[in-house]
Amino acid sequence: MKIFSGKSNEPLARAICEYNHMELGKCIVSSFPDGETFVKIEENVRGEDVYLVQSTSPPTNHHLMEMFIIMDALRRASASRITAVMPFYGYARQDRKDQPRVPITAKLVANLLVAAGANRILAMDLHAQQIQGFFDIPVDHLYAAPVMYDYLKEKKIPNLVVVSPDVGGLKMAHAYSQVLEAGLAIVAKRRKNAFEIESMTVIGEIRGKNVLIVDDLTETAGTLTTASALLKKKGARKIIACVSHAILNDMGIERLQKSNIDELITTDTVLRPAIEGINLTTLSVAGLLGEAIKRITSNSSVTSLFEFKGGRTS
Repeated sequence: MKIFSGKSNEPLARAICEYNHMELGKCIVSSFPDGETFVKIEENVRGEDVYLVQSTSPPTNHHLMEMFIIMDALRRASASRITAVMPFYGYARQDRKDQPRVPITAKLVANLLVAAGANRILAMDLHAQQIQGFFDIPVDHLYAAPVMYDYLKEKKIPNLVVVSPDVGGLKMAHAYSQVLEAGLAIVAKRRKNAFEIESMTVIGEIRGKNVLIVDDLTETAGTLTTASALLKKKGARKIIACVSHAILNDMGIERLQKSNIDELITTDTVLRPAIEGINLTTLSVAGLLGEAIKRITSNSSVTSLFEFKGGRTS
């Protein structure tokens, strides 16, 4: 078994290697003056079970292309199996035709990954679970929830209500409420465009409660900040947001700095610079990914990582 990494999230790849007591694979990834990516694998991978860690975080297209080129290099170097480890799967929001004459880009990315040489996919908290069905190769779908649960249980937040910021996230919010033995509420929203939310309403009792908003990803933070403002208006006390992938562009950072959110809990699935003015807690999923890689290599169960109280994280 060997683990390689692209440039998108090397610290996470090194932490995964550290968990598995091994060195990160030697690989040169550089650019030509015109921006083309050059890759050279600097060690023998013939017959090896290879894992390539690469989040498709911004710049998304660059990191995707880098991933395809590294996989092609590994395939041509006779690696026996290539597993694309994607802590964050970009383009996942474009998973259906919701307007006339638009692409299903999540499916296109799936096709390109297979064409580049991926034999298996290891992803975390996909925006839409049906993306697993876009592949004709095995997909292991991990959840960051167990890492979040441990941190939240240690905090022992009283009078807690878990809130889903939209109807689509209700299943995730319900799982959190079960484990944390908390109440459940929903914010029903109508989206105006990719940057703005048109209207929202709260279903559930949150007055005088501490609120935990759970979501899979945030970029412009529009949903989180608008939901938090509404929850505060409805009488919520402390507001905590829990997001698996916090990509956070300039607009998102500015919104969070002005928001009612007391703490934003996220993971290291994407690499981000230090952000001032936000109470940001970053939890590592390296152990979870490292254990999944170990189990895939030994043909053991990955599902058992997410079992709790006779149920299952989802």
